[in-house]
Amino acid sequence: MSSSIGATQSASGAADNPLANEDLLPTTAAQRHWNWKDYAALWVGMVVCVPTYTMASSMLDQGFSWQMAVWLVFLANVIVLIPMVLIGRVGPKHGIPFPVLARASFGVKGANLPAVLRGLVACGWFSINCYFGALALHGFLNVLGMGLAGPAAGETISNSQFMCFLAFWALHIWFIWKGPESIRKLEVIAAPLMIGASLLLVVVLMMKVPGGQLLDLPAKVVEGGPKTWAALTGLVGFWATLALNIPDFTRFAKSQKDQVLGQAIGLPIPMALFSMVGVIGFSASAILYGKAQLFPDGLLTQMGPVAAGVGLLVILLANLTTNVAANLVSPSYDFSQIAPSKISFRMGGLIAALIGLVFMPWKLLATSGGYLFTWLGGYGTLLGAIAGILLVDYYLVRKTELKVDDLYRRGGDYEYSGGWNIQALIAFALGVLPCLPGYLAVSGLVAKDSVPPLLLGLFDFGWFFSLAVAGSYYYLTAKKR
Repeated sequence: MSSSIGATQSASGAADNPLANEDLLPTTAAQRHWNWKDYAALWVGMVVCVPTYTMASSMLDQGFSWQMAVWLVFLANVIVLIPMVLIGRVGPKHGIPFPVLARASFGVKGANLPAVLRGLVACGWFSINCYFGALALHGFLNVLGMGLAGPAAGETISNSQFMCFLAFWALHIWFIWKGPESIRKLEVIAAPLMIGASLLLVVVLMMKVPGGQLLDLPAKVVEGGPKTWAALTGLVGFWATLALNIPDFTRFAKSQKDQVLGQAIGLPIPMALFSMVGVIGFSASAILYGKAQLFPDGLLTQMGPVAAGVGLLVILLANLTTNVAANLVSPSYDFSQIAPSKISFRMGGLIAALIGLVFMPWKLLATSGGYLFTWLGGYGTLLGAIAGILLVDYYLVRKTELKVDDLYRRGGDYEYSGGWNIQALIAFALGVLPCLPGYLAVSGLVAKDSVPPLLLGLFDFGWFFSLAVAGSYYYLTAKKR
């Protein structure tokens, strides 16, 4: 990939610049050819995945009705669409990826902090989706008659499932090697196939289940009732990752209209509709087979070999499209930010894939509460603070104007103190640290009764709190500089 920074920096000079490489430089006019259909397809390709399928149905296990669960999914994605579009506007205007944008507020070296945090979260998601893909591959091989064993009593993953995990992991490397354009083509092809498969599954299940029963499955009764704010925070956190690094994609947009329209079409409604598919599958499995299946592979394997074979292949495709776009593009850029002259987009992606191997998603996903509240809520708090700082800096402090050349050099406007903006670091800490005791309690690392109720409840609002506090402090201190 070649690109330029105005008239002063060229791709040919990137090798001599410790803050630049050809992948981090602004996109050229020729590279900006993605239209609104590409962004809509990108989002549909990312939305149609197992984590979205399980989103609303896992909330039934937490005491929500299916209507409330689907509504919260839609509302959360309308909320996260706002920073998604606002931060996404950086891409078409300046052509820069997220780690370079972060240099404006955190400093040319301080941007390593948000980049690494965002990259590590992506590694976790990458691992989770590899696990879902592994389950689909494992089930498909059994449809072919291989007779692979599932987990034994007390285990969360079998040896054969782990081998499928490794195989599906290896498949992603090809797309990182080929770069973002290969991902765009994959999404454009895969999106309509996955929509069609989802509709077919719903139609088949509605034909199998007697009328009026499919959506009668009651929510589970839980002590204290459903935790609405905690769930909403977790659901917002689901795409809080992309709300930060969306310039990684919008830097290829033809215009602002294309990125805004494509994202508005491709995110909130498809998220709600596909989570509804998960609710229907969850309910149908309980009615037809006597056990509610949270994951689609469990339902499909009970529906016969043809449905299982086709459905599991679609799941493989769905998790592949989501993973390469949502969970490998970002860390490829993020880890490149650490040492641009040494780490390219490809190398950053390989590092992310290797880190993803050490996560153990089968343990994280053992309970729906751990998935929804601990994982989604936990990292959502971190990323909310970063989003608050980026939005305030770009819109309220700099009025959308950046000195792009200075983003790629030492001693410029974004040097601050040795390349670090101390006020941005303080803002981040103020947004995150008050939520930390609640996170430790919810995740079981400390006893809940050892945490004051106020701090325990604060975690339920984590993303909103951290965004507001970090953004407010940053604005107040930025106005004094």
